[in-house]
Amino acid sequence: MERNSQNSQGYKLESQIREAFGRVTYTQTCHDKRIQRLLKINETIKLWQIVLSAMTTGSFLVTLISIEQISKIVGALLSITLLVLNAYSKNFNLIELAEKHKQASNLLWKIREEYVSLLTDFELLEPEQIMSKRNELQERTSKVYSNSPRTDSKSYAEAQKALKTDEEQTFSEQEIDVMLPSSIRRCN
Repeated sequence: MERNSQNSQGYKLESQIREAFGRVTYTQTCHDKRIQRLLKINETIKLWQIVLSAMTTGSFLVTLISIEQISKIVGALLSITLLVLNAYSKNFNLIELAEKHKQASNLLWKIREEYVSLLTDFELLEPEQIMSKRNELQERTSKVYSNSPRTDSKSYAEAQKALKTDEEQTFSEQEIDVMLPSSIRRCN
């Protein structure tokens, strides 16, 4: 299939597949970044719940042996704060949400790798085979998108930094060689 000319059908088809690959890669990375933030928030909430529980118990004990008004006020404020944290963590199951993002990320990773394979095999396949595989990947991607939680702008910004600046999804020849047995390395 001719793909040297920007006006050729092969070039346009390859460009569309490359763009779809890029979108899937961004979305998959967004889900990964969202997972990291959700787990960090959950960990922070759990830590504060423990700290506030200990402080509430301590101020309750101080109230029992003291008649100072300040210990009652501090105890009440700590209890209210703990109640708010507990209500938040009950209404927003961050671990469950992170798991849904993880499922989406895993499915998108597989699709992303299939796009790479399609681009690799591009010159070996007939146009009809390429379009059929493209359509199947688009359909599967659509299903993942419709069944997964949405990401947010902060996740997108983190994904953009990870992909463009930190080159999180790319490897140099040397990095790949280090992971491979010496018999199939490209660089010496």
